[in-house]
This record gives sequence, structure tokens and C-alpha cells, in this order.
Amino acid sequence: MKKPGCILALDQGTSSSRAVVFDSSGQVAGSAQREISQIYPRPGWVEHDPAEIWMSQCETAAEALLRAGFGADSVAAVGVTNQRETAFVWDRGDGCPIHNAIVWQDRRTSDECARLKREGAEPVVTAKTGLRLDPYFSATKIRWLLDHVPGARARAEAGRLCFGTVDTWLIWQLTGGRVHATDASNASRTLLFNIHTGDWDDELLALFGVPRSVLPEVRGSSEACGTVASGLPGEGAAIAGIAGDQQAALFGQACFQPGMAKNTYGTGCFLLMHTGEKAVPSKHNLLTTVAWRIGGKTEYALEGSVFIAGAAIQWLRDEIRLVRSARELDELAATVPDSGGAYLVPAFAGLGAPHWDPYARGVIAGLTRGTNRAHLCRAVLESIAFQTADLIAGMESDSGRLLVELRVDGGASRSALLLQFQADLLGVPVARPQNIETTALGVAWLAGLAVGFWPSRDEIERKCVLDAVFKPLRSQAEMAPLRRGWEKALECAKGWERPD
Repeated sequence: MKKPGCILALDQGTSSSRAVVFDSSGQVAGSAQREISQIYPRPGWVEHDPAEIWMSQCETAAEALLRAGFGADSVAAVGVTNQRETAFVWDRGDGCPIHNAIVWQDRRTSDECARLKREGAEPVVTAKTGLRLDPYFSATKIRWLLDHVPGARARAEAGRLCFGTVDTWLIWQLTGGRVHATDASNASRTLLFNIHTGDWDDELLALFGVPRSVLPEVRGSSEACGTVASGLPGEGAAIAGIAGDQQAALFGQACFQPGMAKNTYGTGCFLLMHTGEKAVPSKHNLLTTVAWRIGGKTEYALEGSVFIAGAAIQWLRDEIRLVRSARELDELAATVPDSGGAYLVPAFAGLGAPHWDPYARGVIAGLTRGTNRAHLCRAVLESIAFQTADLIAGMESDSGRLLVELRVDGGASRSALLLQFQADLLGVPVARPQNIETTALGVAWLAGLAVGFWPSRDEIERKCVLDAVFKPLRSQAEMAPLRRGWEKALECAKGWERPD
């Protein structure tokens, strides 16, 4: 008896490539993962090998299908989700990259961004894109490639080069070079896409020196945009879902209504709140971004990033060596009722949203003679929740909507202690799904929705299974002194390395 079909999700991240096969119930039928190399040519520069990314993704797709027991003819659709902002440029004729991909973490264009800021370009950029002028995004990376690879700018002007983020590169490869496309969620992270008109913006292209001819076609996040070429895993299947990783996680958490929000507790935290069909400008240093485009309709989100979340747990384990594992930290933290008045501000690389203070540095405050290992472990977990609460406060103010529930995923969401403290701090339930790796699931939903594998968002919501819901157990009056203590500790961390 032939198995019912499946969806193949490709999840290409900063440190690894994954492939996940989902069955018709939305459950994982098989998966595979490969680490990818991190290339550091100079301090502050980070690159990836485009060929390695493609080969690792191709290999994991074949392995995941084999483990799931599905043949290539059983794949109903393919979805692609990816690390965002990383820039690839390749030759339109032979498909060869002109250089390694420049990764979102790369800071080589900091001076260029600073120059544009001095010239007063940031207000226009922010108004059109919802973003900040920062080397994090793709535009200055593209300019660097065109200006520093010999002959690249002339080839680009002649229409011989293609630019793409990871999704675009993978789709080009999957279709044998027949499709040069991205979706609106990834386009919105380039600094070249006007999120209000839904198209590449000529004023921004001129500002960053990027020819329109190198840019991909912007497609919907849930629509068929090509088919997988013969001989590749999933051959003949429609490529029908495309989304940046954080937007895919928002969809994977079924945050379909305005005011719904998800937080991914990873190395850092990425918190997105759905704002509906309105792009909400932020007064609290958050980003306004496209959530997805489905059926010609664009929906938006507010986004805030915490630089150090799970990385603070790693720091306590690997550098301070206070514990041997994240599990031990969690168990030790649970042996005390609170942090004993201790606060850790993990501003090891400055503070992200809503503070955006690159001069901030890590601080441990409120220590007493009675502070012990367990208190410090608890302070680390609580720092993640405090930073998330700061983002939520800004989002509520910007959107005019009060959060009614926070949906969570990512590795640190395994900590019940963290999630209970988060619920107490926010005063709303915190819901953890059964599958905390929601990025691949989200793009699978998008792909399946496009081809009728799942008929509607309502059907998707019914298939979302919760593992646990953490309801507030303490009053906001009880939590208020803890918030004030956190704010005092924050002030100690801010501006620490600011030049005199």
C-alpha cells in the first residue's frame, strides 16, 4: 500500500543545514542534519562556502527522505527556510559564485553604514524598509561584492550576475538554474525592498549602488514558484513555501492573528509579533518586517532581537565552568526560590533591542555573602526572561495591543523554570508546542497550504499540538520589585565601554 504524501522542508541555518520530512498530520517522519564550515578571513568577517551549503542541503534532503521511508514521487511540495540577510552573488550563465557568501554576522561594511548615517540616509531607509542602517542586512554586502571582486560591477551592469539570500541560491540550484526568486519575507531583510509598495525600491537601489538586474523576482511565501529538477531529492515536486527562519517560526507557531507573538529562545532570542496587514513603525527601536505574503496579501510583524540568551548558559558552562550542562544549570537553579537579589545582564556583545547600546557590557549586580551557585544559575535564566519582557513592552506600546499569550520554541524553551518565570513576569500564559523546532514546520505549513496538502490555516491550527502551558502564578505587584532591580542592573551595564 502506497504511503500518503509528505512535505520536504529544507532548513538552512548559520551553523548547519537540516532537512525535515513531515507527514499529513504535521508530524516529523524523518530528518537529517549536517554542520557547515564557518570561514573567518579577517576579524569581524564571516563567510560561507555556497557549494558546501548546496551539497549539505542536498545530502540531508536525500537522507531525511530515506529515513522517513518516502520516495521522491511522494513529495507533495518542498519548502525552503533560511538564515536571513546572508548575501550570495553568482554568474547567471554558469551558476558559479563570484565569492564566498557574506554571512549576516559579518561586520566588514560597518564603515559604509556609518558613512550613510552621517549623510542622513537612515530616516529614509527606515521609513521604506522598517530596518536600521546596519551591516547585519544585505545591501552593503552586495555593494562590497560588486566593488571588491574584480570585474563584478561591470558583469552586474551587463545583467550577467544574480544576487540572492540563501533561499534564492537553493531555489536556483533545486530548479537547475531555471528560477531566480525569493519571497517577500526574505526580500524585506535586504534594505532594498520597500515593504509598503511590495517591490524593490529604485531610490534604495541607487543609494546602495545595486543594479536592479541582479535582483530576484519577489514571490509569495506560499505559492508554487518552480519544480525540483530531475535527479535531485524530491524531483518533480513544487517548491511552494519560502520564508526567512524567524518568519517561518512565527507561521509554525500558528500566530495568524494580529497581536499573537512567538519567541525563539536560542543562542539569542528572536521575538516577533504579528501586526496584521499594517506595517507598524516602531518608536522603541524594534524592526518592522514582512511576516509573509500569501494570496497576494502581505502581513507584517514587529521584530526584536536579544543578542545573548542561551549563549549566557553556554558562558556559565564553558567559560566560568560553574555547571557541566544546561540541564545541570536548570536543576541547580530550581533548588532556590529566587536569585537572592542577584542579577546578570549578559551584554557580552552590547545590548540589542530595545536598547541598541553597542558599548554595554556584561554585569553581575546585587551580590551578597549569601549568593551561591544556584542563585547565579537562576539569575542567568531570569536574564533571558527579563530581556524578553523588555521587548514585549516595546511591542505592546508600538502596536497598541496587549499580549494575551506568548508562544515559545528553541532549545532554552525546554526549561520549565525559565518559562514559568517568563509567564509570571509577563502576566500572560506561555505556551510551548510539542515540536519546539518550529522553523522547518512553518515552511512546511506554507508549502503544504500552497498545494492543498493542508486545506486552510484553520486546519493547520487544529494540527498544532501543545506540550505545556505555563500560567502566571505570581501577581504583577509581586513581580514589580524584580523588574525594578533588573532596570537598575541594566543601567550599570549601559555605556560601559563608551569612549570618554
